[in-house]
Amino acid sequence: MKKTFHTVLLAAVVGLTYSCKNETKEINNPKATEVVDEKTEHDHGDSTSLVLNDGERWDANAETTTGVNNMIALMNSFKEKENVTAYPKLTQDLKSEFKMIFEKCTMTGEAHDQLHNFLIPIKDLLETLPSSDLDVAQKSYDELSTQLSIYKTYFK
Repeated sequence: MKKTFHTVLLAAVVGLTYSCKNETKEINNPKATEVVDEKTEHDHGDSTSLVLNDGERWDANAETTTGVNNMIALMNSFKEKENVTAYPKLTQDLKSEFKMIFEKCTMTGEAHDQLHNFLIPIKDLLETLPSSDLDVAQKSYDELSTQLSIYKTYFK
């Protein structure tokens, strides 16, 4: 099942990447304003930096916002932060919502690209969250919580 999920996730990421018609967007877009948040900045280079739409939030489709809100609710209801064996179940539930975001995404253009930039760190954190090392799992949980919390800064 884990292999199947990884295959589906990989296909979704590839599909998301190529649904942009292989266009390379420059971050120097005159309508884009970069917002740097030291807590959430990841070293993915300029091409994956989240930016605002000329100082405004990007329009997101309702299903994407619902999926992100569901992930936030799952994180907020998780009460077993000291139990390393609880993280795989949380991860499974979060991955289910993450998958739905990809499946129901109808966004296009620069807003779609910015959503992709938002989701990349989440994908990476979902790989380390179910660690058998409690410190790694907790660190991933904290970083994931921070990443999810910035959604409303960039999307409406």
